[in-house]
Amino acid sequence: MPGYDGARFHPPAPVAEVVLRNPESGASVSGVTLLMDTGADVTLLPRRAVEQLGVVPIAGEHCELAGFDGRRCVASVVMLDLVFLRRAFRGRYLLVEEERGILGRDILNHITLLLDGPRREWSEHSP
Repeated sequence: MPGYDGARFHPPAPVAEVVLRNPESGASVSGVTLLMDTGADVTLLPRRAVEQLGVVPIAGEHCELAGFDGRRCVASVVMLDLVFLRRAFRGRYLLVEEERGILGRDILNHITLLLDGPRREWSEHSP
């Protein structure tokens, strides 16, 4: 059962492992850990994982990000497939210089999930 990460987040937070795939070459990298964040508009991917795919950022496309701490940064944009819960989501994602990325509402709003905080686990939910 997918779970929560209590070692890096306090209080513990739900995380997911996804597969990233280059839509042109088919190259993929699995086990990419993303924080599930319903407060994030978009999905942010760790640059290191994306670089393994040989995906090049889209020329001239950038996005300014602002964190809760007020820090701002500019993120490059890439086009790739993100596979989560046996579904492939082809889209434009932002690159961040972090070990873990963020799974945002651009993906989460397409899936029904049940978060069980007391048990520190989550599951896909069928209504």
